[in-house]
Amino acid sequence: MNKTKKLIAGVSSASVAVMLSGCNDQAQDIPPEPTDAECRDWEWDEDDGVYECDDSGSRYFGHYFYGGSYFKGKSSLLKSSAYKSYKSSSSFKGGGSGFGGSKGFGG
Repeated sequence: MNKTKKLIAGVSSASVAVMLSGCNDQAQDIPPEPTDAECRDWEWDEDDGVYECDDSGSRYFGHYFYGGSYFKGKSSLLKSSAYKSYKSSSSFKGGGSGFGGSKGFGG
């Protein structure tokens, strides 16, 4: 293998390692999933920094969850004074990384 190919292979491997470690760090930074019995499947909404119920059998399917409360839609969540305070604080876990969409991988 010539020097150029070795250099490209090394850069590619390093890039993949950085991307994967970044994903791992993000996953460790998010709060634990809610334990509310009304929803058994949660998706992390990376942009808004909250969980969304992804349990199609739940009456709260598609609702956002923050501070122990369900919000029927994003507009309802954004109107919440508690959420507004969280979003403007240093503890806000949202904002998105631009990698993998707003809900991350899997589901």
